[in-house]
Amino acid sequence: MTTDVAGRAAETTADNGHGSAHSTAGFTALMLGSIGVVYGDIGTSPLYALREAVIAASGPSAVINPQAVLGVISLILWALIVVVTLKYVLILLRADNHGEGGTLALMALAQRAASRRAGVIVLLGIIGGALFYGDAVITPALSVLSAIEGIKLVTAAFDPYVVPLTVVILFVLFAVQARGTARVAAFFGPIMTAWFALIAIGAIGPIMRHPEVLLALNPIHAVAFMLHHGIIGFVTLGAVFLAVTGAEALYADLGHFGKRPIQTAWLFIVLPSLALNYLGQGALLIGNPRAVENPFFLMFPDWALLPMVSLATVATVIASQAVITGAYSLTRQAIQLGLLPRFEVRHTSESHSGQIYIPRINMLLLVAVTLLVLMFRSSSALASAYGISVTGTMVVTAMMGFVVIWKVWRWSAVAAAALIAPFLFLDLTFLSANLLKVVEGGWVPLALGSVVMLMMYTWRRGSRLLFEKSRKLELPLADLVSMLEKRPPQRVPGTAVFLTSDPASAPTALMHSLKHYKVLHEKNVILTIQTAPTPRIDPSERVRMEEISATFSRVTLRFGFMESPNVPKTLAIARKLGWQFDIMSTSFFLSRRALKPAAHSGMPRWQDHLFIALSRTANDATDYFQIPTGRVVEVGTQVTV
Repeated sequence: MTTDVAGRAAETTADNGHGSAHSTAGFTALMLGSIGVVYGDIGTSPLYALREAVIAASGPSAVINPQAVLGVISLILWALIVVVTLKYVLILLRADNHGEGGTLALMALAQRAASRRAGVIVLLGIIGGALFYGDAVITPALSVLSAIEGIKLVTAAFDPYVVPLTVVILFVLFAVQARGTARVAAFFGPIMTAWFALIAIGAIGPIMRHPEVLLALNPIHAVAFMLHHGIIGFVTLGAVFLAVTGAEALYADLGHFGKRPIQTAWLFIVLPSLALNYLGQGALLIGNPRAVENPFFLMFPDWALLPMVSLATVATVIASQAVITGAYSLTRQAIQLGLLPRFEVRHTSESHSGQIYIPRINMLLLVAVTLLVLMFRSSSALASAYGISVTGTMVVTAMMGFVVIWKVWRWSAVAAAALIAPFLFLDLTFLSANLLKVVEGGWVPLALGSVVMLMMYTWRRGSRLLFEKSRKLELPLADLVSMLEKRPPQRVPGTAVFLTSDPASAPTALMHSLKHYKVLHEKNVILTIQTAPTPRIDPSERVRMEEISATFSRVTLRFGFMESPNVPKTLAIARKLGWQFDIMSTSFFLSRRALKPAAHSGMPRWQDHLFIALSRTANDATDYFQIPTGRVVEVGTQVTV
């Protein structure tokens, strides 16, 4: 889920990302931004994809023949055309959730449309989101490592320094995240545009020397390769998929850059450059099979090696940056949708709410990425771990896409299935091929995804059980207000705001306040914060007010799942609705729960302990909702779960 890094400079997507309202200059800026952010991952795939696929195709004999090279290149080119161009660029970019794309945005859209099977949709969203974290860990490790390995071609003396240099670059990359990406992002588009131009130009010479490589454009070579190579062909398919990793970013960044800029960049710049580069690498291998050591860099003359290694390093850092910030975006969406505890979210830009930094996620990613580099130590070894998380996410996206086409676009179930089934079959085939690499390293993203999946499922289930248990213990709000109006306690000046997730029940903080202080404020507000299944909420729909009695009001604040809740700022809107709100004479009452495992909770004991541990890592509600700490009163309560 790549976040707002480059394209925000021209962010005027009032038309829900379709780009029709943009000026030429705005459209160009968005297209350049999409090249820098959206296509960083897929744009650096030529560094390792063809090499790994050809090595897999050579089988145990390790003999590389021209027909196998043509078959592999044909598979790569048609994977780019079918998976990326047809599935993502032409179909899924139309399945937007109020202009936003990505796994969790699609989940929220499908969940809203298919209310009867909402549980299945949420499970698919959890799987897709969890697998993305596997991608977010492997992409920086594999991309930067494959770029730095080009140094070995200059001189073998650099070989011992490849892994340490990779670790240093990754450490610096994660260290600068707290500063925000706005300044660096301005260079992303131009650098990646230069990258695509150079990888295309470098391929022209080899293609001219071996024009027979152009036969790979015929899909018959791809089909013939799969038919004649049996299990080796299937294994090769897993390596071929490396060429389309990063395709999910097309859909994830829909809201940041718009549909037309992303489509135009792909069709006219990215796809032609990638196709030329893969053809150039193939032509080089036809002429010199020994170049399989590193066909990408060996396409270039000796004098260009160091500049290309440097540019490749920058390009892979950009690709890594995109997926790291994507992890931040995905985490914020997961928090808002109730799939993860509240983590600290820092805003790194005053003007763009999408530019965020989550310290805890940044630290976890750095540790995981560093461990991967030290464990695998080469891009070839690490390539075995890649692919499973991405193919899994693509399968999930295709399934939820079917629901959206059927329920939201209102196609018949048969027509929707006819459209999605070929893509789902292809995704499942790629997933099956990648599952063959589980022992070699594919277990890494599966293990990481499983851990995240378990955390998301436990947090969602535990939160629901806690809500249901709390509701049984709480008094209906209407009954309490009626009692207090008949026999009012001592009144004190000011306004008290009681936060609660259940507006129908009396908040725990209110009950404890009455029990211990035996006083009531002149004005009392029962405040509920809701997350809508849409990315953003129109300001006119942000605040809902309801008067319960002369001294009690119920206020509901609504936020989209891509927005950061700011309670004081939002309550200012309530002034227009008649509430005389003064932050300096208002006290916010929050209930801080101390959780204990119950004898019978509805979850296994180990899951109870996991839920309690997760709740302890949650960021303080005061900070998360941006409430001034000097105006907050916290009331402690113990709850069994």
